[in-house]
Amino acid sequence: MDKKYNFQKTENQLKEFWEQEEIYKYQNGKYKKIFSIDTPPPTVSGKLHIGHVFSYTQAEIIARFKRMQGYDVFYPFGFDDNGLPTERLVERDEKIRANTLPRSEFRSKCMHTVEKYEEEFKNLWKRLGFSVDWDLEYHTISDLSQKISQKSFIELAKSKKAYIKEAPVLWCTECQTSIAQAELETKECETTFNYLNFSTEIGNLLIATTRPELLAGCVCIFVHPDDDRYQSFAGRNATVPLYNFEIPILTDDTVSMEKGTGAVMCATFGDSTDIEWYQKHKLPYKKIVMPDGTIHESVSFIGGMKIKKAREHIIELLHKKGLLVKQEEITHMVAIHERCGNDVEFIPSKQWYIDVLSEKERFLKAADEVTWHPKHYKNRYTSWVENLKWDWCISRQRYFGVPFPVWYCKNCNKPMFADEEQLPVNPLESLPLHSCECGCNEFIPENAVFDTWATSSVTTLINARYRESDDISDQIFPMSMRSQAHDIIRTWAFYSIVKSLYHTDKIPWKDIMISGFVFAKPGEKISKSKNNASNSPMALIETHSADAIRYWSANSKLGTDTFFSDEELKVSKKFINKLYNAARFAIMQLEDFKKTNNYDEAKLLPVDRWILQRVNETTRKATSLLNDYEIGQARHEIDDLFWKDFCDYYIEIAKERLYQPEKHGREQRYSGQIAIYHSLLGILKLYAIYTPYVTEYIYQDFYRKYEKEISLHKTIWKTTQENQLYLEFGEHLKAVISDVRKYKTEKQMSMKDTIPELIITFPKKFRDLYKKSEKDIKACTGAERILFRN
Repeated sequence: MDKKYNFQKTENQLKEFWEQEEIYKYQNGKYKKIFSIDTPPPTVSGKLHIGHVFSYTQAEIIARFKRMQGYDVFYPFGFDDNGLPTERLVERDEKIRANTLPRSEFRSKCMHTVEKYEEEFKNLWKRLGFSVDWDLEYHTISDLSQKISQKSFIELAKSKKAYIKEAPVLWCTECQTSIAQAELETKECETTFNYLNFSTEIGNLLIATTRPELLAGCVCIFVHPDDDRYQSFAGRNATVPLYNFEIPILTDDTVSMEKGTGAVMCATFGDSTDIEWYQKHKLPYKKIVMPDGTIHESVSFIGGMKIKKAREHIIELLHKKGLLVKQEEITHMVAIHERCGNDVEFIPSKQWYIDVLSEKERFLKAADEVTWHPKHYKNRYTSWVENLKWDWCISRQRYFGVPFPVWYCKNCNKPMFADEEQLPVNPLESLPLHSCECGCNEFIPENAVFDTWATSSVTTLINARYRESDDISDQIFPMSMRSQAHDIIRTWAFYSIVKSLYHTDKIPWKDIMISGFVFAKPGEKISKSKNNASNSPMALIETHSADAIRYWSANSKLGTDTFFSDEELKVSKKFINKLYNAARFAIMQLEDFKKTNNYDEAKLLPVDRWILQRVNETTRKATSLLNDYEIGQARHEIDDLFWKDFCDYYIEIAKERLYQPEKHGREQRYSGQIAIYHSLLGILKLYAIYTPYVTEYIYQDFYRKYEKEISLHKTIWKTTQENQLYLEFGEHLKAVISDVRKYKTEKQMSMKDTIPELIITFPKKFRDLYKKSEKDIKACTGAERILFRN
């Protein structure tokens, strides 16, 4: 082994070696039990950052672990390369707007941009040592993914689970598309309660509103039926200030008597409550806000203005005309679109939906069938399902996405769905294969595209090649594990469960592994949109090594958030140096080692048996933790074994015996060689899932000539029955040595200084073990004489 470990050279060489030898290739379950992984396809919406590395590496560690448990690991990687996030990336990079170009030209630019970013993504994952079978790679914009997504939609439409209706819908005026409830976030905003008098025949009715620009859209005033203040007003009409038209005053028991004045104006539409009242009381609709975020041209005073400008202008007019009684500064929560941060409006529109409200109990029951890691994240899922208000709106008024495979009859307006042999199909470029039932042969194509979650929610079906000639559902479905971050439980996890139940009547995966966020600073998540990562992951790899970043990513308890700075990698680099140097030392003692396939452990010296037992014990503990996806806790168990037991104690105890066989005996040295060979190999196997490069380098440099497997990553973790006597003896011996070290430190002695006498008191069961270890203890402690007492 070289004196210094050169990661820049080694990592690239080993990456090529793994690819050439197909170390991670999926074997279709021919020889082993299958472990299948549903990995989140990263959205192609910008550069990847350390937050992605953190969560994706945690899942990759599990893939390596399962492979070393003897599984045939189905580990694909995909790219979510369609939809609004990708469109916004293209618009930003190309400095264009999608609505100013022909659709075909914009899609072409999207495909070109997507290919460039995906190549960068793929190079990063490979450089990080991801054990992916790249033959299983998929893209959500590919023909296969489009076909399966369109097939899913047609199945749901025919079973009445997908339907079209015209109704008020959540609408982003910035992105100019409908959105789903799951795409909402809330932010705290400072705004103004504007108090206005609505006149009636028995006096004024004072109302507070934050949306005075909707006065022209007022259709009703609501008061609570039990509110004594307004008993005499109910059933009468009121005049809208500034616009001077009359609206009815009605009662509804959902009105809050404490909020504002207790009298509420209902306009179409200020919020979801307005929609509920509009539908419940069959109120008229007045068009005020347009899809582009302007006020309808017909609205007096503010027609054609953007919403915020219109609000300012109306307040100014109300003030000038003496209609503004007072203003009050308040802080309240506003719904925004998670993609752009723009305020969300409600606009009537014809959209496609998937029915989720009627099956809430079924989706809650499914949560009990999935094993959640960590367990508490199940509560986030159940809370989301229990509080759903609307069905899932899946249509988007955008350009780069999976088209709806549907046309509408020009005569009767009935939807016409594509035949399966047409899929994937773009209705803007094709026609149905049949006439409508009414006999009409003229059709209007649907020009909306699927919400990107409508496609990424079927990643399990894409991986299984659902209902294709080469369908492998029987091999991988339900998938063994889904890995994802906690922010997309309400979207990717929920929608995947919905689609899987509707299509297969099964849960999509048995386990779900949920990772935390990486923060740049307290409260600020690292994200592509904020561009707040300190360095690109590739730059960090080139500076610090892939292994260093991987080791860092496994530092915390599963599901918890963490911080990142370059300083965090110092611990990783220290570990890699320590592992390399410890291996170098160990291998130097093995230059004349003659390995036998079977050795009699009973003939080994006690301290040698102890370290082998510690490796065995740690392997068992780490296996148990990793089966629960606790990669951080498992790593800390392995760290304790390596740093404390192997380096601080075992090597120091056995060092002289390995150096001086003439003093300790040839057989005793060979005992140490057997122990150091197998314990180091065991430690390399344990760390292989975390730091695959440096461990593979050590294996190839030394162990490959002794072991049958071509790669460390094809070896298997093995455990035997633990021998508690030797484990307990080792802990007792460590305490003795620790006391000696403490004594020398207090006396300001060198650790190499001798001490005239060492008295060791121990239980009787350790007597023979201590007697056999006397020379090792003398060498390690510098004791000239040892007295054993029990």
